[in-house]
Amino acid sequence: MEKKKNWVKRLLLLAVIGAAVGAYYVIEPVQTVMNQVFQMFASGDFTVVKEFVASYGAYAAAISFLLMIFQSVAAPLPAFLLTFANANLFGWWQGALLSWSSAMAGAAVCFFIARILGRDAAEKLTSRAGLAQIDTFFEKYGKNTVLICRLLPFVSFDIVSYAAGLTSMSFGAFFVATGLGQLPATIVYSYVGSMLTGGAKLLVTGLMILFALSALIVMVRKIYMERQKQRA
Repeated sequence: MEKKKNWVKRLLLLAVIGAAVGAYYVIEPVQTVMNQVFQMFASGDFTVVKEFVASYGAYAAAISFLLMIFQSVAAPLPAFLLTFANANLFGWWQGALLSWSSAMAGAAVCFFIARILGRDAAEKLTSRAGLAQIDTFFEKYGKNTVLICRLLPFVSFDIVSYAAGLTSMSFGAFFVATGLGQLPATIVYSYVGSMLTGGAKLLVTGLMILFALSALIVMVRKIYMERQKQRA
């Protein structure tokens, strides 16, 4: 009975994904909008993201919510651009609430995609190396991995969600850890994002990139040294 339920979930999820992909290739307006979304994220400019969201007027918050879920599924896209844009458009605490809740929804979607479709699907949506890296965290920290990784800004938010779905971790524990772990960063990003204009925007963006690269180098070095000790 349980296997039958899993197959039903798998088929339903595949049907939804297939419909979304089909809509992109068959319905021209959908393709146009999605191409704009990809170009927007690829620009790396929060002003471009802000203008895109703002162009939907009364529906701007709903569009931002959907964009956050979309970027969660397509892991390489940068979520902080949306967080900055939300704060700039709606005010820092309203933007923080929107970013936090939509990121929670996106994390849940990633978790269930991995749990239902398995590792092959998760690797195609992220990367084999990225998932393997988070596997190392799970082996070392167990169920505390999600909370720890959420507190580290240089660890991919989305890959952690996919990786958690591949473990035996309950969704409830995952959801609580995600909510608590991402709250500090969301508040900080939103507060900074509400003030980003002109030179300040470039300065903060540059500092964030520098910090992220530095932290990434430290983390990679640490993992490498641990693996070398295990082999010795």
